[in-house]
Order: sequence, then structure tokens, then C-alpha cells
Amino acid sequence: MDLRPLVDAARQDVDSGWLPSCQLAVARDGELNAFEALGAATTATRFCVFSVTKPIVASVVWQLLGEGRLRIEDRVADHVPEFAGNGKAAVTVEQVLLHTSGFPNAPMPPETGADHLRRLARMASWHLEWEPGSRFEYHAGSAHWVLVELVSRLTGLDFWDVLEHQVCRPLGLPRLLGLAKEEQEGIAPLQAVGAAVGREHEDPLLTYDQPEVVSAGVPGGGAVATAADIVRFYQALLDDRLGLWDPAVLADATSNVRCNLPEPMLGVPVNRTIGLVVAGDDGEHIRRYAAFGRRASPRAFGHAGAHGQVAWADPESGLSFAYVTNGIDADIMREGFRSHILSSLAAELG
Repeated sequence: MDLRPLVDAARQDVDSGWLPSCQLAVARDGELNAFEALGAATTATRFCVFSVTKPIVASVVWQLLGEGRLRIEDRVADHVPEFAGNGKAAVTVEQVLLHTSGFPNAPMPPETGADHLRRLARMASWHLEWEPGSRFEYHAGSAHWVLVELVSRLTGLDFWDVLEHQVCRPLGLPRLLGLAKEEQEGIAPLQAVGAAVGREHEDPLLTYDQPEVVSAGVPGGGAVATAADIVRFYQALLDDRLGLWDPAVLADATSNVRCNLPEPMLGVPVNRTIGLVVAGDDGEHIRRYAAFGRRASPRAFGHAGAHGQVAWADPESGLSFAYVTNGIDADIMREGFRSHILSSLAAELG
């Protein structure tokens, strides 16, 4: 496995001064094949991975589905009656997972979401922006707070502890979400680069390395992880050797496209499962929100994160790949091009 082209491409962005640091990792057959840290980072450094968090959070919901404690067609209000206000009574668990539930811009400050009673009150106040199920619009922050509340309601435990005990620990991963301040050492500080310099106030994600935000454990994008943590999680989705998920539910999550509505900005079908994005065979995979690169097989699945974070696995090759950085650029086209190049080079390793 010749990793030099992949590592050299990542190193170029650091050596040029564009990015302060990054990590990349490749795994196959349950084994970590490569793990590199470049720039002002080591392999112990953890990064804010933004929406790479979302499938990790959804994986706890998959467990509840497999246990029969939750059904995909259930209404959220069946389990969280407080959620029903302002016309939201008909919103289903499936719609929340697919980003079709109709409240993409509903606000939830991190400190509010971390407090159970304040979280419930804020969700009860949300209004629908359009009819649930009628369109896709990425729920960057709102939907996964609903998943947190569902898990907490059905288990009687804090979601963040459930995730740690039922997913992270069995996989040999550290706590990834909702870290106490004394557990936050070694997180790469976020840094505005390129077009974002001088415009730091415009991107709220630049606060996601702050201790109070990390502690809140924002479920739509607040995980901190190494690239190795991420590829290990994806290896488990390729081969659930520990039996963490019901096989039918895991197959649904990693391959069954339930939403093919168009993505509003690019117009391509979103190819969404109940938590992931599937590459598909229509030639549009490089424009889907998973940064697959041009050589992904149609069966590849994953989920990207803001500012160029990459996470995917390909059942055809058995590879999983992750790339993370703490450089925040306002030029999303430049960040997207970098992700495309790196994913294409990683896929060649298969």
C-alpha cells in the first residue's frame, strides 16, 4: 500500500502555510493501515470534526431500532410529547434522520441543548418552515438534538453517556462527544485561514473548540476525534464483529437510500439513508455531502463535515478513510477540492 501520494497531497496544504495541521487515517479489515499527523499536531491530537459527528450520533438510534424500542415510522411526539407544539406532531423519526422534517433552521444554543429542561422548552417552541417530508434541507444543528432527546427519553440516561458506553467503549474509542473540561486537553485549536481571516465573527463553528461548547456535546457537529477514531468507527459499520447493531438495521443505515430529494444548492439527489450518504451509480457522487472522490464505488457510504472534514467507507474495497483539519476557510470550493483530491487518492489504495 503506497501512501506517499496521499500523504504528500495532505502535506502540501500544510507546508504551503494554508493549513496549520491535519490528520489522515486509512483502515481495512479491522486494522489501522495508516495514521499520519502533519503540521502542528501529533497522532494524539483531537480535532473538531463537525458534521462527521452525525452518523456517530445516529448509530445509537440504530441500536434502539434494532431492539424494537423505537420504530422508524414512529412520530417523535409519541415518545416526546412536548415536541408536538406548533404543528410538529406528525414529524417522524425517519424524517428527522433524513433531514426532511421541516425545521432546518430551528435554533438550539449549545448550552441550552445540554440542559434537559431547557432543551425541551426550546424544541417545543420550534415552528415548521415547510411540511414535513415534502423537501430536503440539511438540518445542520436542529435534527440531532431531537435524536438526543429520543435516546434520553427511551433509555432514561444522558445521551452522551449512552453513546460512550454502547458505541465508543466497545469499539475501543474514547469519549467523542460531551467532554468535561478536564478531559479536553489536546484538542487542536480552530484557526481561520485563507478567505476566513478577518471574518472570524461570521462563522459560529469557530467557537466549537471552546470548552463550554465541547462540554455541551453538540450532536450535529460537536464531536472531537482523531482520524484514527473515525476510520475505526467506519470499519465497524463495514463489519460489525461485535454485534453492536441489528444486521437488518445496519444494512438499512449503510445501503438503503430512503431520500432522493434534490439538494437545494446543487440540485443532485441527496442519496440519504437513516444517517449516512451513499455514493450511488448516477455519476453525481462527487457532489454529495460525503467527499467520496471520483473513484468511490457506488456502494461507498459516509458523511462529510464542514470545512473539509472527510469520513467514508467502501464495501467494495473494505477501506475506510478519514481526514481532519483545524484550518477554517470561508472558501468552501477550495476546501471541497482538497477533500475531493484526498478521497480520490485514498480510494486508489483499494
